[in-house]
Amino acid sequence: MKEFRNPKNIHEPVAAYAHQVEVSGQNRWLVMSGQIGKDENGFLPNDAVEQLENALDNIVRNLHAATMEVTDLVKLVFYMVGTIDAPKRGEALSKAFKGHNPCMTLMYVAGLADPSIKVEIDAWACADN
Repeated sequence: MKEFRNPKNIHEPVAAYAHQVEVSGQNRWLVMSGQIGKDENGFLPNDAVEQLENALDNIVRNLHAATMEVTDLVKLVFYMVGTIDAPKRGEALSKAFKGHNPCMTLMYVAGLADPSIKVEIDAWACADN
């Protein structure tokens, strides 16, 4: 079982995420390698927002391959080179995750594995057995 919470003794989240997720009972865990912005054909667009959308789609595809859903996501870590407009980032997350708000961390980094990669996302999911 997963319980997503924003404790009253901590500030409100500054975006659409949960401060914590408590997992209990017997569960299946899925830990994904960093998902980058290549589409299903291996194409990497130059635009950072398109890369973000593709990386989010890749997370959803990984979930489905493991017979999991978006609501099973419990933690995301975003690594971004340069900034992406916050409203556009929020729109991409809302579209991909349909209002589900797992725990999230966002880091701006100097670079990723290849200079053309602008976004990488680590994802953890947990489903009840």
